[in-house]
Amino acid sequence: MRQFLPQITPYLHLGWRWPDGLRALRHRNFRLFFFGQLISLTGTWMQATAQQWLVYRLTGSQVSLGVITFAGFLPVLVLSLFMGVLVDRLPRRPILLGTQLWFLLLAAALAALTFAGVIEYWHILLLAVLFGVGNALDMPARQAFHLDLVSRPDLMNAIALNSSVFNGARILGPILGGLVVARLGEAPAFGVNAISYLAVLGGLLMMHLPRAERSGPPGGGWQDFKDGLRYLAADRPVLGMVTMIALFSVFGFPYLILLPAYARTVLGLGAEGFGVLMAATGVGALVSAVSLALTGDRRHKGRLLLTSRALLSVALLGLGLASGVPLAVVALAAAGYAFIAQLAVTNTLIQLIVPDRLRGRVMSTYTWALGGFWPLGALLIGFTGDRLGTSAAILLSAAASLLLTVAGAVLFPETRDLA
Repeated sequence: MRQFLPQITPYLHLGWRWPDGLRALRHRNFRLFFFGQLISLTGTWMQATAQQWLVYRLTGSQVSLGVITFAGFLPVLVLSLFMGVLVDRLPRRPILLGTQLWFLLLAAALAALTFAGVIEYWHILLLAVLFGVGNALDMPARQAFHLDLVSRPDLMNAIALNSSVFNGARILGPILGGLVVARLGEAPAFGVNAISYLAVLGGLLMMHLPRAERSGPPGGGWQDFKDGLRYLAADRPVLGMVTMIALFSVFGFPYLILLPAYARTVLGLGAEGFGVLMAATGVGALVSAVSLALTGDRRHKGRLLLTSRALLSVALLGLGLASGVPLAVVALAAAGYAFIAQLAVTNTLIQLIVPDRLRGRVMSTYTWALGGFWPLGALLIGFTGDRLGTSAAILLSAAASLLLTVAGAVLFPETRDLA
């Protein structure tokens, strides 16, 4: 297969010079990564939509939705800090090849079990844990891989464009997933996701990277791990951003867990309507990512970060108060905009601040804060939704997000000065 890959690559240039707002796409390796992810992430969001609907169909419980998310991200909480040492010591492309193949096999297993009609809740739970093990390594490796693909001046543009891919797929994937589930069931959505990983695998194989992509730092792995934590503790701006991502991952971001129940019990929608709600979040996130790609380098990043936190609070308030589809869609779009703005700006600032030798370890703390604390929030909001109702749980999340916004501005004032 590999001997045919070079014949395909010229078509990815598309015959024009990319404009300045898309300048990261001038890098061949980033183009391969970009288009491969566009395909793969669409499949990922199809699977996420179908899996949430399947879990709620099997159990009828909002807590069960939270437990699946908890299981999927628990390995990230436990393992990702240590995985950062591997990311700094090993070539990143082989790491990503291994994780993508792992995800392909797990998606295929989920599709086979569902197609055979033997799928049970514990199967989904176990596969979620195994997906989480892969993500514990894949997430820090993927974040650190950006500077292997583009030059430092193009980093903000690359991260924003990567976010646009993620959120473009977040629009298309749930819509397709909702349609497929409504007409064919969940299994085909899982199967499409398994096939979609081939796009990323092919893109990684087609890249032209130096033979020695990474060289491990001197010293033992435990010492490397402690060096990364020592750096984090000493750098106030980075510590503040990682801390706030962790807290928002518990109290602000997991509102998405409740969307299946919100669609059915608050708005009276089916699988297709649920897909539309998921896509609305993706529309706002895509607008955010594209605006950052086009203007992010000219905007004051510290102030933008604080504004995005406040906007999330307002959006969740609107979602919790909504009783009809139009307001819910607007609120979800605003929440998606705020969510991706906070993540993209935080990601960029951390990568611009940290030295290259510590990039994998420090980025692993970012992914640990984002993916590791999310399961705790998923359990909390799922439990709250079952006890107090879906809308009440979202309103509590809005209040918590507002308090975190104020607390972050007071406790970490250095963030406001980051340009």
